Amino acid sequence: MNEQRTPCLMVQGCTSDAGKSVLVTALCRILHRRGVRVAPFKPQNMALNSAVTVDGGEIGRAQALQALAAGVPAHTDFNPVLLKPATDRRAQVIIHGKALRDLDARDYHAYKPLAMQAVLASWQRLCGQYECLLVEGAGSPAEINLRDRDIANMGFAEAVDCPVILIADIDRGGVFAHLCGTLDLLSESEQARVKGFVINRFRGDIGLLESGLRWLERRTGKPVLGVLPYLHGLYLDAEDAVPRQAERKVAPALRVIAPAYPRISNHNDLDPLRFHPEVDFHFVGPNERPPPCDLIVLPGSKAVQSDLAWLRTQGWEEAIRRHLRYGGKLIGICGGLQILGRQLHDPLGLEGPAGSQPGLGWLDYETTLATEKTLENVGGNLLLPGSAPLTGYRIHMGITSGEALQRPATMLGGHPDGALSADGHILSTYCHGLFDSPAALAALLTWAGHRPAHEFDARQRRESDIERLADAVEQNIDLQRLAEWLPLTARS
Repeated sequence: MNEQRTPCLMVQGCTSDAGKSVLVTALCRILHRRGVRVAPFKPQNMALNSAVTVDGGEIGRAQALQALAAGVPAHTDFNPVLLKPATDRRAQVIIHGKALRDLDARDYHAYKPLAMQAVLASWQRLCGQYECLLVEGAGSPAEINLRDRDIANMGFAEAVDCPVILIADIDRGGVFAHLCGTLDLLSESEQARVKGFVINRFRGDIGLLESGLRWLERRTGKPVLGVLPYLHGLYLDAEDAVPRQAERKVAPALRVIAPAYPRISNHNDLDPLRFHPEVDFHFVGPNERPPPCDLIVLPGSKAVQSDLAWLRTQGWEEAIRRHLRYGGKLIGICGGLQILGRQLHDPLGLEGPAGSQPGLGWLDYETTLATEKTLENVGGNLLLPGSAPLTGYRIHMGITSGEALQRPATMLGGHPDGALSADGHILSTYCHGLFDSPAALAALLTWAGHRPAHEFDARQRRESDIERLADAVEQNIDLQRLAEWLPLTARS
């Protein structure tokens, strides 16, 4: 299929969260630093964290991060198929950046041959534009029940004749079983396609691991290409999983919490709060009592009505009422904005059963879900004292109207967005990336009750951590072996 023979390498994992995304990110930056025109590619992604691309579409945030590492604008071809779960059995199918329809698992399986056509079309375009492509698999290639019509792992690699390396997370335990078991479950041609292994998140004395590495190489006939260290505190956009471990801080001054509801989306909006040295931030999961805090943030949601129902069953409605009564501040972003209004209407059943239900009612507006999705990168100002500039993006399907919007929270692209309550304690916006701009972050923390002593630049921190990650991978992986499949220097 890859007639142009563009150099490529695919990273597949023994499990989800084995390190596929971070390894592709690191390799993108390593090649970019060497002047190579490289692009990331993920044939099929299932994630609720997404980004708006330069061509006005939607892709997984991991691919947007990899594009940043590669020094190229994020494009829909980098992730031609994106699945955004709405329930445990249904997902919104996004092809080339645009929402197609919601399908259940069985219907999507039948649709996969058409999805594969979209994948291969993107692949061909990228082969003509870049010197090499770094591909990320999804989940594990050893999911036997998903082998038929696979487009995410070996099915794609076989179609385009792409070499593969397997990565496994040693911190979980059972790393040798993961690697050997995964390899054993592949077909003969797929086993031959695997060129070697990478072990991720190792901590300790590498000398104590050496005998296991040699055994693995003898057992499988495949080389161990690298053992990557456990890197603490990396500020990298998560593909999907909600981080449950709080970052350690020294005497943080502001307490911030957010509910980790079942269909939370774009929770990376809150990363600047997680990593800010003066903020004590954590997600509150199911059956956890919301603790006292200075600020509550309601993040985005892929299924607003069901997540609102979850909030109520978990006691958040009363917790928010008590929080506001004692002078706390409240922010709703995208789905969180919709939850804060008087009513939620879903007449077409886009996110569940058709119907309406009351929102939390803290802001005087209502939202009606519609089939057309808003996808745009935006810039403007936060309408708090100082009018701090901000940039971000909007991804939503709702149309919101009501009196509260007469007092907007932001101006984006010259148009009012969101709402600020009359008492100034509640703020809502459709703008993802609300906390990314240093001035906007400082203004919001000051509004919430703490004037930061130092500026925190989320984008600069992310950039420095990409560099730290790339340095660690470059020092601990056999780049000369990778040179069999990837160009390590730019074409003259």
